[in-house]
Amino acid sequence: MKHYKPGSSIAALLAVVVVAAGACGGSDSSGGAPVTEGGPVALRRLTSQQYAQSVHDVLGERIVVPSRIEPDARIEGLLGVGASFVSVTPSGFEKYEAAAIAIAQQALSAELRGANVSCEPASPSGSDDGCATEFIATTGRRLFRRALTEDEIAMRVAIAASSATELGDFYAGLELALASLLVSPNFLFRVEEIEADPADGSRNRLTSTSVATRLSYLVWNSTPDDELLDAAESGDLLNTDTLAAQAARLLDSPKAEAGIRAFFSDLLTFRRIDEGLVRKSPTQFPAFTLTLAGDAKEQTLRTIVDHLVTQELDLRELYTTRSTFLTPSLGSVYAVPFGGGAWGPYEFAEDGPRAGLLSHVSLMSITAHPGRSSATLRGKFVREVLLCQDIPDPPANVDFSIVADTSGELRTARERLGEHVTNDACAGCHTLMDPIGLAFENFDAIGAYRTQENGADIDASGNLDGQSYNDAIGMGQALRDHESLGPCMTRNLYRYAVGRNPVPGEQVLLTFLDERFADSGYRWGSLIDALVLSDGFLTASGQREAEEAVQ
Repeated sequence: MKHYKPGSSIAALLAVVVVAAGACGGSDSSGGAPVTEGGPVALRRLTSQQYAQSVHDVLGERIVVPSRIEPDARIEGLLGVGASFVSVTPSGFEKYEAAAIAIAQQALSAELRGANVSCEPASPSGSDDGCATEFIATTGRRLFRRALTEDEIAMRVAIAASSATELGDFYAGLELALASLLVSPNFLFRVEEIEADPADGSRNRLTSTSVATRLSYLVWNSTPDDELLDAAESGDLLNTDTLAAQAARLLDSPKAEAGIRAFFSDLLTFRRIDEGLVRKSPTQFPAFTLTLAGDAKEQTLRTIVDHLVTQELDLRELYTTRSTFLTPSLGSVYAVPFGGGAWGPYEFAEDGPRAGLLSHVSLMSITAHPGRSSATLRGKFVREVLLCQDIPDPPANVDFSIVADTSGELRTARERLGEHVTNDACAGCHTLMDPIGLAFENFDAIGAYRTQENGADIDASGNLDGQSYNDAIGMGQALRDHESLGPCMTRNLYRYAVGRNPVPGEQVLLTFLDERFADSGYRWGSLIDALVLSDGFLTASGQREAEEAVQ
C-alpha cells in the first residue's frame, strides 16, 4: 500500500484540482401553500456528521472517517445554520487533505476496492483511462451530488494515470483521484445554484440537483442516492408529484432515522455530549461518566425516533410520554428496575415523577452545572430552544455568588434565586426562566431524582405563561399545550432545512406550515411534506451578500 502525506510531491497534486464552487437557486408551491419567495442561498459546508455519513453512503460503512477536520460552528442556535457562514481555513484544508488520503486508501484497499470499483483495470500495475473514467464519473457524481463535467473527469483521469505510472499501481493512482474529489469544494460544500423560473421569469428557483441535495440532507443527512439524482438530472424532480413521491420514498427509507437524529441532536445541543463537554463533579456524581452521557443521548434519540417515526405520534406528546428506552446503567440513575440487555423499551410508572424528554438524564445534565442543578439554564433552554423566545444575556457585572452558594442559609435553589432577583437588573429575565427551571429541581445535576436539597423540601411548583403546575410532569403538560411549541418546531426545522433564518416575506409561509402541522395532529412526516413542497424550500431571492455573513 502506498501512503501519501499532506505536503508530499504527489499529494500536492490535490491542490490543482480544488475547483472553486460558485453560483447559486422553485416553483410555485402546491396544496394551498402561499406564493412566497425564498431567501438568499449560500454555500453550506458539510457538518462533520454530514461529511462522515456521505463518505459512508458512497464508499461503505467500513470506512473509518477521521474526526479531526474543520470544526462546525453553531450560529443562531443551530449547526445547520452555522454551516452557511463558515469556510475552510488553511489548517482546515490540511486536515481535510489528510482525511481524504486516509479515506481513499481505505476505499481502494485490496479488502474494499471490489465494492467501490465496478471495473477491472487492464493491468493492476499500470494506468487504465477507461476504468479510471468509469470510477471517477460514478463516484464523483455521488460525492458532488451532480454529474461531473468532462473537464472535471479528464483532470482526475490524468492524475490517476500519471500517478499509476509513477507508482506502478493502478489503484494507487486511483486513490489520488478519489482524494481529489474528497477535498474539492464541490464535495465539502453544498453548492446551491439557482435559475430563472420558466413559469415566471421574475422569480428564481433552485436547480433540480440543488433541490435533490436539500431534500437528501434534510431527510437523510447525507448525499442523494442514484435514484434521486436521476430524477433531478431528468428535470422531473421539480414536478410537484415527482418531488412529493421522492420525499415519501426518502422518509420511508431506514436512512430517514439518521436525518431525524441529526436534526434533534443539533436542536438539543447534543454535540456537547459528543465532544465530552458535559462533565460533572466526580466526587459528587461518580455514576456520571462519558459512557453514561452517551447512553443518555441515545436514550433521548431512540425515544424521539420511536415516537415520531415508528409510531407516528403527536410531536407535542414527547414532553409528556412515559415511554422510553433504557440500559442497566441508565436504570441505576433513574432508580428503576431494569434487567434488560444493552437496550430495551421501558415505561416510567404512571404515579412516578418522570414523563417526557425534559426528565431525561441527557437534557437535565446538559442544562446543569458540574456540581449543581440550574433552574435558570433549564428555564432558558425551554424558552429559547423549545418556544423560540429570546432571553438577553445577563449584565456583565452580575454577582452570581448567592445562587452558587449551596452551603449557606439559603438551602434550596428557589430560596437562592428569590434572593438573587431582588436585583432589578436580574428580575426581568429570571421571571421568564426560573419558574420553568424550578419545576425540574427534583432532578439534580445528572437528572437523578431527589425530594430535598440540603435537607430542605423542594418546591417544584410554578407557572408557564398562565398555566400553573406542581412539578415537572405538570410543567411538561403545560409545555405540551403551549401555543408556541408547534410553531417553534416548524421554525427550527425550516431554518435547519434552508440554512438560514426566515426572511420577513416568509412569515406567511411559516404560518401556513404551522397550520398544516397542527391539522395533521403534529405528525412529523406531514411537516416534512409541506416544507419540501413549499416556495421557501424551492425558490430563492438570489445569492447571499457577502456582508451578511456572521463572523
